[in-house]
Amino acid sequence: MPVQPRHPAPAGAPDTPPADGAPVDHAVGLAHFNSLPFAAAEAAFLECCGSLRWAHRMAAHRPYPDLGALLAASDEAGYDLAPSDIAEALAAEPAPCLHHDAPRAAHLALRAAHAAYESRFGHAFVICLDAFGPSQHVDQVLAGIRVRLAHEVDEERAVTAEELRRLARSRIVELIAADL
Repeated sequence: MPVQPRHPAPAGAPDTPPADGAPVDHAVGLAHFNSLPFAAAEAAFLECCGSLRWAHRMAAHRPYPDLGALLAASDEAGYDLAPSDIAEALAAEPAPCLHHDAPRAAHLALRAAHAAYESRFGHAFVICLDAFGPSQHVDQVLAGIRVRLAHEVDEERAVTAEELRRLARSRIVELIAADL
């Protein structure tokens, strides 16, 4: 997983109040999203999870009555992904990156860790970093890779699928919040 997400972290991620402490009303963004043409909704969902089957299913099941229903549908669709769908989603994940001002050693350590992970499991490392501030991302990614390199293939497959579901949820919240 890249140290920088595809989109900036949402101000009101699930169960997280925005910086000003006011509750986020996702109803406006969700109503707009529900009204998008199918192809536009599917393309937006592909930004959340790179599985075409997942994105198609999510777009086809609109309208969603509220954010909770949308996130529950995302989880359900994620649990139903076949190994080929997960591989497709992993292939769509962006390459690891750091802020350009990060120390060279951090860039090298991250590249080496990702290479070791990909060599062992044959796919990109993904991790949801919503619970951590940007200054902690590199450390969390490196620690995550270190722990997960010890997993058996089947165990890591399950962890990877869960991280993809968590990333999709986070990106959905960003998507809906962006429509506010």
